[in-house]
Amino acid sequence: MTVFKSILNEDTACLLLYGEVSDEGGEGKISCRDIVNELMYLDSNYRSLSIRINSVGGDVYPGIAIFNAIRQCKSNVTIYIDGIAASIAGVIALSGKKVEMSRYARIMLHNVSGGCYGNKDDLRDMIRELESLESTIGEIISNRCRKSPDEVKAEYFDGKDHWLKADEALDMGLVDAIYDVEESVPDGSTTDDIYRIFTNRLESFRQQPQSDNDMKLEDLKKIPRFANCADETAAMTLLGETVVRADKADELETENSMLKMAVQAMETERIDAAVDAAVTDGRIEAGQKETYKNLLKADFKNGTAALNALRPKRLLKNELNKPQPGTEGNPWEKKQAEIRNRYNGKKG
Repeated sequence: MTVFKSILNEDTACLLLYGEVSDEGGEGKISCRDIVNELMYLDSNYRSLSIRINSVGGDVYPGIAIFNAIRQCKSNVTIYIDGIAASIAGVIALSGKKVEMSRYARIMLHNVSGGCYGNKDDLRDMIRELESLESTIGEIISNRCRKSPDEVKAEYFDGKDHWLKADEALDMGLVDAIYDVEESVPDGSTTDDIYRIFTNRLESFRQQPQSDNDMKLEDLKKIPRFANCADETAAMTLLGETVVRADKADELETENSMLKMAVQAMETERIDAAVDAAVTDGRIEAGQKETYKNLLKADFKNGTAALNALRPKRLLKNELNKPQPGTEGNPWEKKQAEIRNRYNGKKG
């Protein structure tokens, strides 16, 4: 089961990243794939996005994918570190346009960890990969605080876990503000205690008994169209009308597609007729048909004008068949008439 939940209102979406970062998800884990898909949807539908974090970290590459997805959001993204943002979760926490941290929260920075089994070349490749990841993460941290990438790596990538309190993170520039939370965190609480306190908050919220009808009405009334619904009956009536309109819209779309196909067929027939006529009367060669068809498809009016401007070829057959009025008694015309009659298979 993926531990994340979107809580929506009219203008802002809230995404909870509570759990361990992973690729596929699972019990107590955050699925990178699900989070990225959720971010794409929320970013296209809401002006502001709040992301709340309580995570011990997890897999590096899925974490970097989440980081990049948040950075690419066009909405106004604010990160809230509620409890723990450790390891790669601490990196994700730095992706917001604004980052705020609970006064009880902790950020933890340390080396990238990994391992492999193989020969010495495999081990060297693994070391190079770890060093490359540390350089990337060092740059991310450096961009948020007043330290160079080399200073970050020297101070925080020394094989130890570095836990930062809210005031320390604020002094470094990692976060922009500190906020209070409703949860009571006893003095002397360990990082494990803090993580459990905020995780339990999520579980308590999920286990609260709620009326399905109340939740549906509450959610619907956040949509402007349903804002004035007095009760569930009014909301369901309006919802039914909306569904009917949607069905009609689907029918109109189907009808529109059929009409477009019919118009396209008529247009093709009209273009073919115009081009075939031009070939028949010798205005264009048969090999030019496709060229003129494309011209007519692009601009039928001007394409037709171009075809009409071409002069038909004067064919001998047509010239011989033309009558010559007013010269019937002329010997030359009689001879021409004889030639025409022979050509047409008649006796002179």
